[in-house]
Formats: sequence, C-alpha cells, structure tokens
Amino acid sequence: MTKPTLHLSLAALIASSIAVSACAPVTPRAMSTQANHLALTTPAQPAAQASFFAQAVRLHPDLVALAKTSATDRVRVIVQQAEAGDAAEKAVADFGGTIADRLSMINALVVEISASGAYQLAQHPAVRWVSPDAPVEKSAAWNPDVNVGNLKNAFNASVKATNAWDRGLTGKGVTIAQLDSGVSALAEVFDNRILATATYSGTTGSSGWDYYGHGSHVSGIMIGSGKSSGGKYIGMAPEANLVSVRVSENDGTIRVSNVISGMQWLLANKTKYNIRAVNISLNSSVMESYLTSPLCAAAEILWFNGIVVVTSAGNAGTKGALYPPANDPFVITVGAVDDKGTTSITDDTMATFSAYGTTLDGVVKPDLVAPGVKIVGGLASLGNKLSMAHPENVVDSLFFRMSGTSMAAPVVTGAVALLLQDEPNLTPDQVKYRLTSTANKTWKGYNKTKAGAGYLDIDKAIGGTSTAKSNTNVKYNTLIVPVGSVLRGLWDSVSWTAVSWTAVSWTAVSWTAVSWTSAADWNSTIWGD
Repeated sequence: MTKPTLHLSLAALIASSIAVSACAPVTPRAMSTQANHLALTTPAQPAAQASFFAQAVRLHPDLVALAKTSATDRVRVIVQQAEAGDAAEKAVADFGGTIADRLSMINALVVEISASGAYQLAQHPAVRWVSPDAPVEKSAAWNPDVNVGNLKNAFNASVKATNAWDRGLTGKGVTIAQLDSGVSALAEVFDNRILATATYSGTTGSSGWDYYGHGSHVSGIMIGSGKSSGGKYIGMAPEANLVSVRVSENDGTIRVSNVISGMQWLLANKTKYNIRAVNISLNSSVMESYLTSPLCAAAEILWFNGIVVVTSAGNAGTKGALYPPANDPFVITVGAVDDKGTTSITDDTMATFSAYGTTLDGVVKPDLVAPGVKIVGGLASLGNKLSMAHPENVVDSLFFRMSGTSMAAPVVTGAVALLLQDEPNLTPDQVKYRLTSTANKTWKGYNKTKAGAGYLDIDKAIGGTSTAKSNTNVKYNTLIVPVGSVLRGLWDSVSWTAVSWTAVSWTAVSWTAVSWTSAADWNSTIWGD
C-alpha cells in the first residue's frame, strides 16, 4: 500500500524510558541539534490506538512497589512529557529530582529522583509516563574479487556471502551503523571506511574507542577486510562503510537512554553518511510490550525513516523470552545456529542459547537465523575487558572468538549491505521480505518455532526479484500516533494517559557474565562454547 508522509518528534520517545538502577549517576552529554519533527514514512495503522491508554496508570509497577517499600531510595527514570513547555521540568525540581539528560527523540527527560518523588511526579498533568531507565544487555583498499582460499570462518560460505562476492558485491558504497561498545583501530576496519564515530555514555570525556571489546568483534563480522589475517577472517561486506556509535561505559555497562540517544544521533545523521542499516546486538533487561517500549519506539522511527534495523534475539534460550527491541514486529530479529565449523549447512543445528517464541503481543520471533557459535571477529586489544576476562577465547593478538546471537545479528546486517549495494532502492520492509522469503528451510536442523523463516541465504535474496513488503497491517508503537495525514509522537495527540508496563530487572549491566544483565543487556554473547 502507499505509505503516507509522516512527522515524528524525537523528544517524546526518549522521555518515556528513564531507567532505575544502582549504577553511578550518568553525566549528561550534549545531543546533536535537530528539528523537533522529522519527516518519515510509516505504514497506515490498522486501528486507532488512543483508547489503549484510557485505563492505564502512569508509573511503572516496579516503581510503584519501590515507592512503597523504599521511598527514599534514589532511582533513575525516563519521564515522558505530556505537553510542550517546561512544566514537567519544574515538576521534577519540585519533587526533589534532577535532570540527567534529555531524549528529544521521544520528548523525554532522564531524571534522578527518590522513589516517592517518582510516584508523585507520575501524577503531575505534565507527565505522561514514568518508567525505569533499565539496563541493556548485549546479545559481540580491498579488491572486490575476494580471495577465499585462506578463509577459516565457515559462516561466510554457510550464508552464501562468498557467492555474492563472486557477483562483485562487497557492500561498497553502503554505510551500516552499529550501536555497541565502540570500535578500536583495527586494520580490519580502519582502512578509511569508518566514516564517523559518536559516543553516548556517561563517562566524561570518553571517546568512541572500544575499551570493552564487544563492538570491535561485531564490526569485524560485518565489514572486516581480512587484510590482517591473510584472508582467514573476512567480514560479510568487506567494502562497506561503518558508523560506530558507542553507547556503553568502559566496563560495558549501558542504559536504555544511552541507546535511544545513539539512535537519535543516527536519525539526525542518516543522510550525511547514507546510513542504510544498523546493527543492535543488545536487548533491554525489561520484558515489556513492544507497543509501550521506548526502545522499540525509537527502533521503529529508524525503520520508518529508511534504516533497516537488525537486532539479536538474545540468549535466553527459552520460549517467549524476547526483550526489546527483539520483540518488535517491524525489525529483523536474528537467532543463532551452530555451523559446526563447516561450510555445508547439512550438519547445522540451532544454538541451544538462541531465544525464540511468541512475545507478549503475539509476535513470533526470531525472523530468521544465521551462524552465531564460535565466530572469530576483531579483537579490540589484548588489554580490553573481554580478552582479559576470557583469555581462552583469544585467537591471536588481532582476533577473538565469541558465541551468541550478538554474533549472528551482524552476519545479517552485513548481508543487508550486500543486498542494498545490488538494489539500493529497496525499503526496510522490502529488505526484510526478501531475506525472509528466500531463507533456507531445507537444512536438517530447521525448526520453524526456533528458526522463524529459516537460514539466511543472501545469494538467493540477491537473485530474487520480489518487491513485496513485510509488516503489512502491523500496529506500530503506541508512542507514535497518526494525526490527520502525519504521524506524531503521542504528546501531540489528545490522549495522555500512559500505559501499564510489565516487570523490570533492576540489575546493572555486567558484560563479564554469560548473560550481560543490565538496563540494556549484552545477553547476546555466550562463553564456554
């Protein structure tokens, strides 16, 4: 169907996701200046959503409980503003809170306040919704005639990227982004193909450098040139460009608000750098409806603005355990398979840790799967957090081995770059349809419940001609509502009653664990494989 032109205020999305955690206060960082309303396109909404908020409360249930049991405890929250002006900011001060940051993408404030103050703030008419700033978990000059004679990673051949290379497709001219722990000066990717870096973390004076190690590994899987390994370890799109947005602290801790700030930067700079896709190998630690998640709202905004969003399914390995943004029906959610180190997929099996199932909203995930076990990618440095914590996974001074859906997602993101080099006019919905409709279902380990549409086959996707679209008649996030012929943040609508959120985990992010538990969790990485 024809999509109407829409506008969305970024500020309203961010205000709804302030997370509560025991982490140290985050120093506010300057945001890129941008228009309050940005043009985008989005599918028509199948039904009005204003009534969704009619009976809901305006404070996350866990915050309500905390206010009753530990009223004086300081918490970090995301406050969605219900109107323009400074009324909400004044209310924050009146109830003893301080503003740590502003999330203009979703018209939200990041606030540090007592639990009782948060309860009072949620009753103020200028406040639409107060939620935890939850931790997030992370789920890790080239010749176009790529020489695969020394290739050791099997995943390139398993998903048929090697066939795409034979077609002369290497991602050249396509820019993909990552929201991760940064990227280090790897010979694999720092050959004039990193167009920009940005940082949205609380560390004062921090740079885009990867002190943790996850982001460098992910970037190597996507765009590694293979130069420093003599062609042993080559990324999916070895000539694609990269924009790296660091959203974590040096120790890997991360908040949802950091991630949304990074997404906001990508949206503001997508035209400047021709950003066509973004890899998000992380998940919120809060299980909630995609309709109310600020992280999902921000992901959908990128999607509607022409950026393909690829995210890891997570490593819960249990049915139904999918966290934002993996639970969003619009984005491409990637599960992991074990390629057994062979290029043939006949012996491949689903990775036991790969999350799958039906979400709270009845969305079946993942969308498709790709190799994610014992994947070798770039090593930030021998002194980074991951290599020191897991020395057994160090391949050599330049490469590191990891497993997880964090590794499977960048395989797909790199594949998107190959497809868009071949057909640059495809929309995100068309890209998703092409990848899922051509995925391989004939391998012995295929299970629809766990693997979705099947095993990524980028050669078949490139050879396809369909321009059909995914996500037909799918409801978008309730923070985004239609107003006449345009789409605006909910703060522009007539209904300001907030939604009811599900339980949240207050555990701070810890990337050294098997599960990267946090507001945003790096739970997409698995050790010991």
